[in-house]
Amino acid sequence: MAADHDRHNARKGQTAALVIAGSMLFWIVANIFGPKWGLPIKYAFLIDFAVMAAMIWALVVTYQIWRDRQNKG
Repeated sequence: MAADHDRHNARKGQTAALVIAGSMLFWIVANIFGPKWGLPIKYAFLIDFAVMAAMIWALVVTYQIWRDRQNKG
């Protein structure tokens, strides 16, 4: 039972890490190529807010993992 719980937390951590890495990569690419492609500023703000939402989600998931480990030990 504990091993399943640890695997579940590990999977949540991997998902959070992929969201962080993917959203930052997307943000960097969008900021580099957006002006070159003539992307309107409203879409740049939309991308910024979407990346901020992904970061907040990853922070919440990371906090949940941390709290779970604190309660377990």
